[in-house]
Amino acid sequence: MSRAVTTYHQRVAEEKRALIVTAATALFLELGYDRTSLARIAERSGVSRATLFKQFPSKAALFDAIVTESWSAADEEEPPPAGDIVNGLSTIGRRYAELLGRPQMTDLFRIVIAELPRFPELANAQFSRGKMPYFESVRSYLLAEHEAGTVRIEDVDLVATQFLGMISNYVFWPKLLVPGWEVSADRVAQVVDEAVRTIVARYATTGLAAGSC
Repeated sequence: MSRAVTTYHQRVAEEKRALIVTAATALFLELGYDRTSLARIAERSGVSRATLFKQFPSKAALFDAIVTESWSAADEEEPPPAGDIVNGLSTIGRRYAELLGRPQMTDLFRIVIAELPRFPELANAQFSRGKMPYFESVRSYLLAEHEAGTVRIEDVDLVATQFLGMISNYVFWPKLLVPGWEVSADRVAQVVDEAVRTIVARYATTGLAAGSC
């Protein structure tokens, strides 16, 4: 098989995978995880059952794919280099706000929250395959800054939680509770900047804290 033909088949497979993930997400939101069958997902996505089963042999595997798609930006971007805590946290904060602003992220959390009483394994998948790897990348960055001497942090887990929480509590969580909640790009930028200022003021070394914010 020629390289061109192989590339074509790969592209078609990726397009079908995207259709399946989109259809599954919509159906999980409309009908619930339990009432949504793989056969119904195949029908909604416009692919054959054989094609769907080949890529996703179970609903659990399909939900894992939804988690992966929702958090995919975390795998595509390199963490900022240590040495400039203001620029580094600003970069991470902007990326996080953009990630939380994606419609598929809101959909993912709505599915998990709605199905938590009956399917706690969905929350476990979301935490272990999505949230936790992202959190670890932020934690590793803060640890690198600590080792570089730009900040003094005794509890890196706590500081990573504080920083991400200051952003998500304004730009993301209200969307799950308040109909029509929208945050402008300027407001998002302000939220990120204030989160950076707060962390730098509390944890940066004396010289940096005095001159950077």
